[in-house]
Amino acid sequence: MIVGLGNPGDEYVGTRHNVGFEVLERLAAEWGLFFESPKVLEGYTGPCKFTALLNDERHVLCVKPLTFMNLSGTVVAPLANWAALEPENVMVVYDDLDLDPGVLRIRPHGGTGGHNGMKSIVDSLDSDRFPRLRIGIGRSGTDAARYVLECFGRKEREEMDVVVAEAAEAIAYWANGESTEECMTRFHSRWNQALQ
Repeated sequence: MIVGLGNPGDEYVGTRHNVGFEVLERLAAEWGLFFESPKVLEGYTGPCKFTALLNDERHVLCVKPLTFMNLSGTVVAPLANWAALEPENVMVVYDDLDLDPGVLRIRPHGGTGGHNGMKSIVDSLDSDRFPRLRIGIGRSGTDAARYVLECFGRKEREEMDVVVAEAAEAIAYWANGESTEECMTRFHSRWNQALQ
């Protein structure tokens, strides 16, 4: 399962906090698939505040929680239980204030870094032992809560479109059955070279 974090609603489209959604939307476009209502998940009876994309060919479920960021875990844990997935089979894609803009990092597990969406998922899964792809949005001198809800500037937007495409490529590689460690080996060196 791949979970992209963001906030629902047109007013949040293009904001820094929604890059997790953007990566999954890019992945869906590349696969020629669409996000649909929870009804596509046969037998699922848990909370339904999400949209889902089921890629039968790759045996992958992509999820965009529609609970607002701070409650993301309320749908992630029930979906993982329904799909009989251990935490290590749930990849979470989200924005990170502690990474410079455009920097990408894959990790097999870790803390929340103060990210409320991640806190919710860790609490709901009762584990932090799940992989994640962090997308750097940098830190501003302004209030962090306001900053993450602002849209990218024009130049930032152009750079972020490239970053979103690279993140989608890495997630697709993981979805094809490669381990988190193999993804790290394959993509980190390439991403680091791009920053030099």
